[in-house]
Amino acid sequence: MNHIKPALRLSGTEAYNHDEAKGFLMIGERTNVAGSPQFAKLVRANDLEAAIEVARQQVANGANVIDICFDDGLIDGKAMMAKYLDLLQGEPDVARVPIMVDSSKWEILEEGLKHLQGKGIVNSISLKEGEEIFKTNAKHIMKYGAAVVVMAFDEKGQAATYDEKIRICERAYRILVDEVGFNPNDIIFDPNILTVATGIEEHNNYALDFINATRWIKGNLPGAKISGGVSNISFSFRGNNKVREAMHSAFLYHATQAGMDMGIVNAGMLEVYDEIPKDLLECVEDVLLNRRDDSTERLLDLAESYKSVGGKKIEEDLSWREESVEKRLEYALLKGIDRFIDEDTEAARLKYGRPLKVIEGPLMDGMGVVGDLFGAGKMFLPQVVKSARVMKKAVAWLFPYMEAEKAENLAGDIEAIQAKNPGMSFDEALKVAERGNSAGRFLIATVKGDVHDIGKNIVGVVLSCNGFEVTDMGVMVSCDKILDKAIELGADVIGLSGLITPSLDEMVHVAKEMERRGFTVPLLIGGATTSAAHTAIKIAEYYSGPVVHVLDASRSVPVTTSLLSKDGRDEFVRELREKQRIARENFLGGPKKETLTLEQARAAGPKYDWDSYTPPVPSFTGTKTVEPEIGELVEYIDWTPFFHAWELRGVWDREKKELKTKNEAGAAEAKKLYAEACEYLEKLVTEKRLQARGIYGFFPANADGDDIIVWNEDGTERMRFHTLRQQMKKTSGKPNVALSDWVAAEKKDFIGGFVVGIHGADEYAKELDAANDPYGSIMVKAIADRLAEACAEMLHHRARIEWGYEAEGELTKDALIHENYQGIRPAPGYPAQPDHTEKPILFDLLGATDATGVYLTESCAMHPGAAVSGIYFSHPESHYFALSELQKDQIEDYAKRKGMTLAEAEKWLGPWLGYSA
Repeated sequence: MNHIKPALRLSGTEAYNHDEAKGFLMIGERTNVAGSPQFAKLVRANDLEAAIEVARQQVANGANVIDICFDDGLIDGKAMMAKYLDLLQGEPDVARVPIMVDSSKWEILEEGLKHLQGKGIVNSISLKEGEEIFKTNAKHIMKYGAAVVVMAFDEKGQAATYDEKIRICERAYRILVDEVGFNPNDIIFDPNILTVATGIEEHNNYALDFINATRWIKGNLPGAKISGGVSNISFSFRGNNKVREAMHSAFLYHATQAGMDMGIVNAGMLEVYDEIPKDLLECVEDVLLNRRDDSTERLLDLAESYKSVGGKKIEEDLSWREESVEKRLEYALLKGIDRFIDEDTEAARLKYGRPLKVIEGPLMDGMGVVGDLFGAGKMFLPQVVKSARVMKKAVAWLFPYMEAEKAENLAGDIEAIQAKNPGMSFDEALKVAERGNSAGRFLIATVKGDVHDIGKNIVGVVLSCNGFEVTDMGVMVSCDKILDKAIELGADVIGLSGLITPSLDEMVHVAKEMERRGFTVPLLIGGATTSAAHTAIKIAEYYSGPVVHVLDASRSVPVTTSLLSKDGRDEFVRELREKQRIARENFLGGPKKETLTLEQARAAGPKYDWDSYTPPVPSFTGTKTVEPEIGELVEYIDWTPFFHAWELRGVWDREKKELKTKNEAGAAEAKKLYAEACEYLEKLVTEKRLQARGIYGFFPANADGDDIIVWNEDGTERMRFHTLRQQMKKTSGKPNVALSDWVAAEKKDFIGGFVVGIHGADEYAKELDAANDPYGSIMVKAIADRLAEACAEMLHHRARIEWGYEAEGELTKDALIHENYQGIRPAPGYPAQPDHTEKPILFDLLGATDATGVYLTESCAMHPGAAVSGIYFSHPESHYFALSELQKDQIEDYAKRKGMTLAEAEKWLGPWLGYSA
């Protein structure tokens, strides 16, 4: 009897048996909507004839297998997978090769298997959701006779190191072979190709770990194959195709020698290994094989000479390198170039003798130029943050030298200080000596209960660029910790940040404690919910030192400089206190806006013809959880607030990819910022750095006055939301609305709710901070915030369709982002319902924390910070609105309805009260 040699046996209309003699199996990647914008555009436009042509080109270019994926929020992935595969079967040139059906959703994968002819590959399954789901999915795949890609993920997350890769792959192999009975030759492991040359030390071994894990798997897990997304390895060199091509080829050369069988790779992005220039090959392999400590820096230097169309080597203009070391450092700081910063900083250290003199001299001089240009509006915040990255790397180089000489230098300084001030203690003299020539010591923190810190981080960077020693304590910091740290540091200024309403009360508490403990240093207040008026009226009265509201990062420098100026401080504080006195008087004694009693406001509410209106009925009640791929959310991003976070004002034009603003220089900077944001986003998507988790649902509900009752299935009350009504008297004739107005009181109606969160941004930002990359850290958090909002937009879109009052494909992306649709999703804590204590009610209704990993702090802030929640209303007249000037009669009624004391209600609603509580 003839022995049949084991092999991975696949087929389209023709058989494809992959064994060791076949070499590397190329998987075409251009028929994946997440990886090919061109293909995604064709599919969304339903131009499937052109989309079929993309597949044909992949086969013509040498692809042995075609990877097909329709994971996109605006594409019905299940239906499109069936339709596209059916069309492909009628194209002989394409149908002859095996198909890889690719999706993060099991129902799409299974639909693809139903429409394949021959034997294909499923991409992918993993242990991420535990062994039982893993085994169930594997058994289904066996029934269809397909091979499977197994990602190196488990319940703990993605395998990055060699040890994690082999542990997870061995565990998955044993389950598949020993328990499920899967043919080992049909198992294809993807041990995660991750990006190298990022500047983060932990990433240096990523390529070598993959290669070594491949070798181990091939030697220890008989029959198993190895695959991976090759382009991931080179994302640090986005825009430099010559270097990327060399990295892909060199990586494949070593990975295939270790046993890599196949990969998702663009054949057009491969250089012939033997034709890679020798200097480039050496630097590339130093990086891939982690052969030198300086391999990343050397490749970065060399890569600059290949940045041209077609990848031809060109001579870079490095004339600035011929200047003095001081000018070189200034140029690097101004342009945000960190390639040469180590060698230039070392040259300056040798020239100046002491590392501190380098910081106080050329580095601070360079940052002074940056600060002046920023203050004059000639540099923009993203540029300043890049300058700070260069500064941080220079200081990191000098730090070991400063530590070595610190004791010796300070001993002399302390002695001199005590000689001038005979009554000064050693500890006091030490603090003065450590301060050196800094502009001042600034302590900043996000207050207890609050997790938002993008604005705070930007303030810290801007102040650092202007010579201040900044200590950032992070988020959710208690009052005692802030004040104890301020004493320990000898802080000259304390800054408090917060986004949610309860943070305002915590700031008042800090001010009171500063007064009680005898502080005199200035207190700066900032954050989205803060204002100059609130600072003057609610905070400044409790602290005798200067209390200043700072509108944005650009104002922090002149304010702090004025407060610490020997000559200008007194005049600045005098003017500040006069402005705050006027603000308090205007609030207490100024003309009052005309308001209505609660009874009058309710009588002035909208009058709808409920008899003629039938509320829509959702397709299900209860909840659904979702875990969309980050790539699915990209098209839903509203970029305008992203630029606002970087203090670039204007409106983003999605079609033209430009910021509409009168500031031409700002528009140009926004274009650069957007390009870099897209590069970060691409990396976040491909490396799966972030995870989106959400839950949404629909529930039977009715209005009960200004409350909304949510019912159990048996008709008993489950819980209720409490809404607030506008009390400002309107001359326009418009009604005084509350959210409950848009839910029927006496006929069958429904409301919905949702919570979404983006996980992983905080952890990645900390890695970047540790690598002295504040620009990357802020960028990642800003993108995560946009993705959270995008996820909320995508979910609301899906909810409206499932609620039956919007059709699939009815609205364009612009219409979605501009909210040109029926229904709203107001969030507790925002203008239409500013009470954050409604959030726990929503979270309990949905079971949100268990489902999404998003939890509430004691102040009802959501953690992680990139999270969004809200309530869905379907009524065609529902719209967003704002509350203000709430009167005591309504707050008393509201407190009674919620079972709160009046003082508690006033605390949570303080900024919206129209009376002095």
